[in-house]
Amino acid sequence: MNKQVKIAVLEGDGIGPEIMVEALRVLRAVGDMCLVDFECVPAPFGARAYFDHGKAFPEETKKICDQADAILKGPIGLSFEETKKIPVEEQPERGALLPLRKRYNTFANFRPVKLPAGLGAFSPLKKEVIANGIDIMMIRELVGGLYFGKKERTTNAEGLRSVTETLEYNEEQIKKIMHVAFEEAGRRKKILHNVHKANVLMSSVLWNEILEEVQKEYPDVTVEHILVDAAATALCIRPSQFDVMVMENMFGDILSDLGGGLLGSLGLMPSACIGDTISYYEPSHGSAPDIAGQNKANPYSMIGSVAMMLERSFGLKKESDRVWQSMTTVLSSGYTTVDLTAYDKTLKVVSTREFGDKVLEKLKN
Repeated sequence: MNKQVKIAVLEGDGIGPEIMVEALRVLRAVGDMCLVDFECVPAPFGARAYFDHGKAFPEETKKICDQADAILKGPIGLSFEETKKIPVEEQPERGALLPLRKRYNTFANFRPVKLPAGLGAFSPLKKEVIANGIDIMMIRELVGGLYFGKKERTTNAEGLRSVTETLEYNEEQIKKIMHVAFEEAGRRKKILHNVHKANVLMSSVLWNEILEEVQKEYPDVTVEHILVDAAATALCIRPSQFDVMVMENMFGDILSDLGGGLLGSLGLMPSACIGDTISYYEPSHGSAPDIAGQNKANPYSMIGSVAMMLERSFGLKKESDRVWQSMTTVLSSGYTTVDLTAYDKTLKVVSTREFGDKVLEKLKN
């Protein structure tokens, strides 16, 4: 009898449904290969969920997620004008994404920034800068910091509108993400870049104190400290110096998008959001409503999120590696979606569906 696995599928908004279709095709193919029945249960989530159900993260979706072994999530959100039609508290990021992270305490976000040497034409960086490719794992603390602190809007004594948002971390939160980062660095090149802003922020002072305490348990890992603004510059000038990077929530949000820029598109940026019991997997990019339904979107990051799920939630590393290799082979063969053609006009542009077809073809060979 095949192993039974339940996946909550949150296809999201914009291009979410069409890239999710390709990801699920790959997941089913992997299931056939390794004799695992992936039961994929769809559930509404995001802006469309609000318009259809009155909540961005409906109760029925919470129940489906609670019963799942893992969650596969597409991008969420609408255009600026469409988003204004949704009450602030129910707008997708506040009403769905942050509550999802909080509900399952998905504290560790893994974002691979990876571009093999042979695919340097996708990147805006000069060939000599990325001669050996890019291979960085950004690890972001995901449930603390400014995004989850107290928020208050007021009018002060002078009648001026004002806002207060609190950046909060405690030592246990920092310790958890540090252990994850040191363990990942130990599995790779044994170098960990610690991204902080301790020259200004007291939160970074505590962050660094806890890092030094945890570091004693990992004597084989070398730590390099770097200020967040310097890290942004260094990523553009010499990304090869980085292997594993660890950072707090907002720093990770910004630098990981910069990572997508180094690759040439956020369409190459999948991610894993690891929790204590349930984890979710998602592309790092937005819902791109301007191209939704046009069969143009790049499904790489959605399929890559499946690959990360196979390894990190189900221990199927061999199958995960095959998915990665299949996608890399398609790209190496000169086929890509339109988002990756800015710096190389000789590439053969394929649709969302065609890219999925080619990945499946390589996967099954």
